[in-house]
Amino acid sequence: MMIRRAEKKDIPEILGLLEQVLELHAALRPDIFVPGTTKYSINELTDMMVDDQRPIYVAVEEDRVAGYAFCVLQKQPFSNTMVPFTTCYVDDLCVDQAFRGRGIGKELFEYVKHEAVHYGCYEVTLNVWEGNDGARAFYEQMGMRVKETQMEYVL
Repeated sequence: MMIRRAEKKDIPEILGLLEQVLELHAALRPDIFVPGTTKYSINELTDMMVDDQRPIYVAVEEDRVAGYAFCVLQKQPFSNTMVPFTTCYVDDLCVDQAFRGRGIGKELFEYVKHEAVHYGCYEVTLNVWEGNDGARAFYEQMGMRVKETQMEYVL
């Protein structure tokens, strides 16, 4: 398996993986997510692939995109009460259902951590939707811990 920056030729397979993620989220929160859609369009993916502040990494196995990690480099602080630093925010990470159980997610996450160090980041962060217990368990196995909790009151 090889992990590299995503290229335009990867877009059709990335879109398929984005659909897998969306369907999972739509099943968890049908009040928020619209089934049959994807988080990003072809044009948005094309733009992101040349943006060094929004790197997309793909894991390629058997000449197929087996997984991806969408990252966003974010400058902190949110306010003048915080120490300045850069965060590598993992916007989305997915391993194709056909490739799960082979350690690809772990390798992708380790690659993201390595790249975050390269970019001078202080931390790697991400969000997990409540109810996505498999993802939460995976990230905890990767050493991640809860930093803050976002809460809601649905009207």
